[in-house]
Amino acid sequence: MPYNIWCDGCKNHIGMGVRYNAEKKKVGNYYTTPIYRFRMKCHLCVNYIEMQTDPANCDYVIVSGAQRKEERWDMEDNEQVLTTEHEKKQKLETDAMFRLEHGEADRSTLKKALPTLSHIQEAQSAWKDDFALNSMLRKRFREKKKAMQEEEERDQALQAKASLAIPLVPETEDDRKLAALLKFHTLDSYEDKQKLKRTEIISRSWFSSTPGPRTGSSKAGSVLKKLAQNRRCAPVGSPITIEDLGIVRRRSREALENLRLAAETPKPGEPWVPEGNTQDRPASPPDC
Repeated sequence: MPYNIWCDGCKNHIGMGVRYNAEKKKVGNYYTTPIYRFRMKCHLCVNYIEMQTDPANCDYVIVSGAQRKEERWDMEDNEQVLTTEHEKKQKLETDAMFRLEHGEADRSTLKKALPTLSHIQEAQSAWKDDFALNSMLRKRFREKKKAMQEEEERDQALQAKASLAIPLVPETEDDRKLAALLKFHTLDSYEDKQKLKRTEIISRSWFSSTPGPRTGSSKAGSVLKKLAQNRRCAPVGSPITIEDLGIVRRRSREALENLRLAAETPKPGEPWVPEGNTQDRPASPPDC
């Protein structure tokens, strides 16, 4: 489609550049230039649109099926190059006076456009060396591509290290300044934690304050409490004995064996009686 149109069938807008499969046929000539007509079907409805070329105005004309969206302007107002009309061409070929006047007008137009043309030529001369410019652009493209690959590898390493599944945006100068101002550290150091733990242990009570089932810890607490009460009742200068602490000393096997031997050994003046004959042992004479 050469320009924007409105379809007469569905009243929808069809933009410039939309491609169609059209029927093409020759309908005439403009001098030696053929005039072609194109017939195509709208892709939004069953309406057919017909257009043909206009060699005289270097344009396309809608024959039927659509209306043109008017976006045309005056070429003279936009200082564009105007096409020479056929009548004007004939007059230039036949009338010498008109040709002279037209030449003077063309030269005055050239003088006015000369600064603009020289500026365009200078701009084009800067791009004259095509090989050097192409090499420079390709080198810049390779450097940019290499930097992008390195940045992508760093982002992938950071995502793998931090187990991130979100895309990372490129960092800016403000992000670097803000990161330099931040300093990460633990709330409490190891020494502070140790000091806090010691303070908690010192200030903690020896005895459990909450009543509960009597277990080994509650028994130990009750024993310690009883010992503390006994210690308060005792005189200041009296030493603490094992009995005061409630400690029972267990006798070893050797001590028990010595006691048994001592019980079996007869005292002086008593006859020795073998073991198992205690019934036949004579009774000791009564003391006089």
